[in-house]
Amino acid sequence: MNRFGKWIALCVSIGALAGGNALAAGDAASGRSDGAKAPVPSDKIKVEKAKGADARTVSEAYEKAAKLDKKPVVVRGKVVKVSQGIMGKNWVHLQDGSGDPGKGTNNLVITTQDVPKVGDVVTAKGTLYKDKDFGSGYKYQVIVEEASVKK
Repeated sequence: MNRFGKWIALCVSIGALAGGNALAAGDAASGRSDGAKAPVPSDKIKVEKAKGADARTVSEAYEKAAKLDKKPVVVRGKVVKVSQGIMGKNWVHLQDGSGDPGKGTNNLVITTQDVPKVGDVVTAKGTLYKDKDFGSGYKYQVIVEEASVKK
């Protein structure tokens, strides 16, 4: 595919993101810096923290982002949203009951090739990135990339 074709494919993917197929434009609770809300579950979420040296809660991922940048993390949480096949990956929103919804530190976005179901409690292992900018306004304060997800 030539450069123009790749650009069109990227624009279509980003359009799908903005159109509600994935991240709503301005999804602050997903780590994006421009304002709207992440999915709000109907029930209160309380998920036990993962085990091991790299284990973090969702709020710890935000609090320790500078120290954890480009390092492996393991996060356990409830899947509250899944958007498949955007930019060649699946975008999964995890919440564990920690963090502040008003500050957007209660929702962690991970990218993966796995496809968990909304409502599943999963453990995700991947690399944390701080201030990740995908362009076109898609910026994440914290995101976990190339994660493996296990139920």
